[in-house]
Amino acid sequence: MDLGWIVTFVAPGNPAAQISVMREDASASVQPDASIEVDDVDAAHAAAQRLGCKIVHPLTDEPWGVRRFFVRDPNGKVLNILSHM
Repeated sequence: MDLGWIVTFVAPGNPAAQISVMREDASASVQPDASIEVDDVDAAHAAAQRLGCKIVHPLTDEPWGVRRFFVRDPNGKVLNILSHM
């Protein structure tokens, strides 16, 4: 996948093994430091809220097929937590 601002590379023999390189974020005001794909982003979002984590980008359905939110970790890094829709 190449959207211009993000490119994702997939292992030919294992499509679940992926790495993305991001130049900027298309819809968020904050640039994430890393992305983590989870099976249930809504459950991850609820857990982050319950634990009092700082949400820096709201839970959003993006036009490129992911549902995601950003959370700031205790060291100040921004994590993009996502699931494919």
